[in-house]
Amino acid sequence: METWDAICARRNVRQYRSEPVSDDDLNRIAEAGWRAPSAKNRQAWHFVIVTDRAQLQELSTVWQGAGHIASAAAAIVFVIPEPPSERRKVTDQYDVGQATMAMMIAATDLGIGTGHSSVGDQDKARAILGVPDDYLVAYMLGVGYPADRPLKPIRKPNRRPFDEVVHHGHW
Repeated sequence: METWDAICARRNVRQYRSEPVSDDDLNRIAEAGWRAPSAKNRQAWHFVIVTDRAQLQELSTVWQGAGHIASAAAAIVFVIPEPPSERRKVTDQYDVGQATMAMMIAATDLGIGTGHSSVGDQDKARAILGVPDDYLVAYMLGVGYPADRPLKPIRKPNRRPFDEVVHHGHW
């Protein structure tokens, strides 16, 4: 798939087929995050790839919007150090967002769907993954083959009108 097609085909997938995603594909998706830009090239993130069904089921309970993680073939969990300041928190969150989008595009390019989720219960998420207390389990990305329809460019995306969002030179 061409990059633009992957961008246009990417959508949040929260229902997955039961087939596994290969380790090679999971590592390629994670590599896309590893290659993402970060503030001062700090690369503060860690990515935990989870394929164990019991762990996926447990992870699906750390946030009310994480139910799809239970049926995903895998999850990639984003972990960052506890921020020492509000400024670092903002930049680390931005950096994780860039890594997330890079992973989503890489997955789409492979025909693999993704669906992101926040994390509410930090203690539980840390315990499931063995994450030290001085780190935050920031987000999760469900990964798997879409159950409903393949990923292909969306001709009429459900988005606000382009001219309402994009401004040139001034508001």
